[in-house]
Amino acid sequence: MEITYRRSRPDRRAEADALVAFLSGHDWPFHGTPRVSADQAARWISDGHFDGPATRTFWMTADGEDVGLIRLMDLGDDETPLFDLRIATHHRGHGLGRQALTWLTRYLFDEFAEVTRIEGTTRQDNAAMRRTFLHCGYVKEAHYRQAWPTDGGPAHDAVGYAILRHDWRTGTVTPPRWDDERDLSGPTA
Repeated sequence: MEITYRRSRPDRRAEADALVAFLSGHDWPFHGTPRVSADQAARWISDGHFDGPATRTFWMTADGEDVGLIRLMDLGDDETPLFDLRIATHHRGHGLGRQALTWLTRYLFDEFAEVTRIEGTTRQDNAAMRRTFLHCGYVKEAHYRQAWPTDGGPAHDAVGYAILRHDWRTGTVTPPRWDDERDLSGPTA
């Protein structure tokens, strides 16, 4: 299956309707809002969450069907953009996340010279996304305890991954130095 990517233009009525249908037509178990209502999706669109000076959104399409959505954030404002990746329910588990992450990484590093690193965060229990990060050269940089709120349940741990431009360009992986606390001997503040 060949995947293509096209820029979303939510200022056009048909495109806004397609975004609302996609977001409200699937469950998003590892997102902050696991079930998006049509009204919520429409509000997000009118609030500029999908297109603006610092945000771009792209559709992933396979065989004429929109199978995923990639939202890039903090563009131009920051050397470290973030992203939101959503794969349609019936297309999950088929490697589309890897293709999307590979594409968005290349896109961001090719299109934005100021970008030095790209970050992504997911819930600790989202094993598929965590494997995708690792497969694509991203490194776990953070573990946030009880930082991912849920609707009516206990908060989940969140984990943060990133890739450096240098690592992407050279095909290397530079792990963080986790043992630096032993260098903190001396008086506390």
